[in-house]
Amino acid sequence: MFEGFSDVSATVDGIKIHALMAGAGPALLLLHGHPQTHAIWHKVAPTLARQFTVVVADLRGYGDSGKPPGEPDHANYAKRRMALDQVRLMQALGLPTFAVIGHDRGGRVAARMALDHPDVVSRLVTLDVAPTLAMYQQTSFEFARAYWHWFFLVRPSPFPETLIRADPDLYLKQTMGARSAGLKPFAPEAYAAYLRCLSDPATAHGICEDYRASVGIDLEHDQADLAAGKQIQCPFLALWGRDGVIERCFDPLAEWRRWNPGVKGMALPCGHYIPEEAPEVLLDHALAFLTS
Repeated sequence: MFEGFSDVSATVDGIKIHALMAGAGPALLLLHGHPQTHAIWHKVAPTLARQFTVVVADLRGYGDSGKPPGEPDHANYAKRRMALDQVRLMQALGLPTFAVIGHDRGGRVAARMALDHPDVVSRLVTLDVAPTLAMYQQTSFEFARAYWHWFFLVRPSPFPETLIRADPDLYLKQTMGARSAGLKPFAPEAYAAYLRCLSDPATAHGICEDYRASVGIDLEHDQADLAAGKQIQCPFLALWGRDGVIERCFDPLAEWRRWNPGVKGMALPCGHYIPEEAPEVLLDHALAFLTS
């Protein structure tokens, strides 16, 4: 799926961060979401690599990156920690400043990265996310039904891990396949990559720890930053799916303006998995923003 890309995985603070790289030009980091891996970018990364030095990475707990046991407060899966992984990966690759596009969980990591490392992130694009704090504060019945996994994955270990490990293929079909576009957007080789990685028993724990951090320590970090008036400083583009839950349940631009008053954005003609459902539309908007 990534012909011409080289494996540039690195060990960061004792944890392997798996990554591929190709291209030349300004640096661009691509971060995936749940329950996927870097493979989500296979339809757009080669085109982006014509103008950028593109790095596609797996978040800790996902894909082929390290999956350490969670700490009692889940701090080693906080978005702050996951963002630092990626900053140090890029530094190890000789790319100290870069733009970042993050989908889903990767969008939350990317936003935290822009807050914590303003001298590192030059431009930020988030895909189909609203701020975590706002989404929990505004949880409705419709949102809870659609994003049931937000409330399932945060249960204490080993309950959700045990159920995921029992049938990882069913879990993928009930998360990815239950969205507006079904399973149609996912190329067989991409789906196989997602299933292979989720079939690693450690992955179930990693993704649960990601969500356990989001309902605890991540909210504490966000609340502290809002109280202190901390904002995302770089140019910021927020895109989301017209057919998805973010569009139906939230006002993503209004919520992101609390973090960056100048944020621009719009809904795209697709559902949640933008890089696989609408790659050409995403490329049009992303390239215009990144090269402006």
